[in-house]
Amino acid sequence: MTDTSRPIALVTGASRGLGFALAEALAPTHHVVAVARTVGGLEDLDDRIQAHGGSATLAPMDVTNADAMAQLCRSTHDRWGQIALWVHTSIHAAPLTPASHMDPKDWKKSLSINLDAMSHLIPYVSALLKPDGVAAFFDDGHAGEKFFGHYGTTKAAQMALVRSWQAETESTGPKVRILSPKPMATALRARFFPGEDRAPLASPKDEAARLLPEILSD
Repeated sequence: MTDTSRPIALVTGASRGLGFALAEALAPTHHVVAVARTVGGLEDLDDRIQAHGGSATLAPMDVTNADAMAQLCRSTHDRWGQIALWVHTSIHAAPLTPASHMDPKDWKKSLSINLDAMSHLIPYVSALLKPDGVAAFFDDGHAGEKFFGHYGTTKAAQMALVRSWQAETESTGPKVRILSPKPMATALRARFFPGEDRAPLASPKDEAARLLPEILSD
């Protein structure tokens, strides 16, 4: 049963990695609306949240589907009103490749998930957020590095759009925050660095614990 006294946190990209860890970390204080394409990952998240007495609403959908996201935001508003927090971690990590050999399908998918989706997510969710609410995004420093043409370019463009929104809302709200996670032992990073020693890498759970106070700060 949903605890309607808790603020609502929307987490896009909640089925794995940092999104999963942040959704789990938010559950003691928020009702989590968890969005991802991977149903199994959302169900695992729900089990974790319920085991600790929290509650979640699972939304197995693709953030690139503008109609689906519009319906989610409308139904969220109809049920709870405005929300306190949006955490966005959805990302596509195309294979590393030289710029001269980029695959058009990987480029199109990177654009769709990493950038194009923001053109409807920000308008829809900004209308849903409270004026003193928070939208949190996560930067990555790979733009311009060799072989990172797909991911680095589209992620950098995403951050440019977020920074524009951040500047526009500085005096009116919501609070738009851009955070820089430490390198983490995630499936995304393993795709980029398959032979890397993962022992020194941070765990998503530890990074969620480190970043959450900054996300929620006044």
